Amino acid sequence: MAKKSSITRDEKRAKLIAKYAEKRAELKKKGDLVALQALPLNSSPSRLKNRCFLSGRSRGYMRDFGINRIEFRKLANEGKIPGVKKASW
Repeated sequence: MAKKSSITRDEKRAKLIAKYAEKRAELKKKGDLVALQALPLNSSPSRLKNRCFLSGRSRGYMRDFGINRIEFRKLANEGKIPGVKKASW
C-alpha cells in the first residue's frame, strides 16, 4: 500500500488539472506561453502519476487494467480478471 500522502497528493493534482484544463487549452491555442507558465505547475497533465486503484502503487502500473503487476497476478491467479489465464506451454 502506498503512503496516504502520495495518494492524496495525486488526487489534489487531478483536481487542479481538471480545474485548469479549459484555460490551459485556450492559452495553448493562442500561443501565450507567458500566461501558460503563470499557471500552477501541478495543473499540467504530465504531472499526474498513474496509480493502482486497489493499492495506490505507482510502479508496475498496467494501463489496460488500471492495477499494478502484483495485484494483477493475484487477481489473475484467482480467476477474477475475465479473459486472463496463466500461460503454460
